Amino acid sequence: MCPVHSSPPFNAPAARRLRAALGMAPGHVAYGLRAQYGLLVAPETVMAWERGELSPSSTELTALAGVLWCSPAELLAEPVTLREHRVARGFDPDDLARRVGLDANAYQKMEDTGRWKGNERQSAALASVLGLTLAQFITATGKHDELTDLLRSAVTTRWQAYVKPLAKLLPVPKANLERALELLHGDYQARMVATLSWGGAEGGASAGTSGREFLAEITDRFWALVGGA
Repeated sequence: MCPVHSSPPFNAPAARRLRAALGMAPGHVAYGLRAQYGLLVAPETVMAWERGELSPSSTELTALAGVLWCSPAELLAEPVTLREHRVARGFDPDDLARRVGLDANAYQKMEDTGRWKGNERQSAALASVLGLTLAQFITATGKHDELTDLLRSAVTTRWQAYVKPLAKLLPVPKANLERALELLHGDYQARMVATLSWGGAEGGASAGTSGREFLAEITDRFWALVGGA
């Protein structure tokens, strides 16, 4: 898979608001970027950033935050990818790799491909260093679909068989996972039994609809049980 280097989700209105609060013109921002960080950015480019026509690179965004006396996170919309969370926290790739106990090249490859392959200890460190909620961790590491598939299988078969795979996926205590899966499994099975007890073809159709609705919401139900934060 080719590396993905998309621009971070820049929050144009926030940049404009922060600049105005400091009483600065776009030209002042451009001068600060050049004088403090050696970046040759024209005032017209600063204005284009603020209109949402262009987005600054990671380096430009970090420098812009310095000029505007704010954190990089204040200039970003809600981060989604691992790279976006890293940029929002102001870490460079090598520093973050060191903090979570990874080789810098190995970390960069994971960030580029959007597929996290760290072990349980490294996953816990990543979530801690970046301040990720469980839901953010799963999305940022590209494992949302895998989580959903595991949860759907757990509630429709034997939930006990899915505790270990989920423990590898999530930095969540085993006891918490067991409790969540048992409750989800019980809720799903009870729902199916209740609708099937209506009898006849109508009951079967209702059970199918109810089951599909439950499975469509399975990830949100799981976060509510284990605490997505």
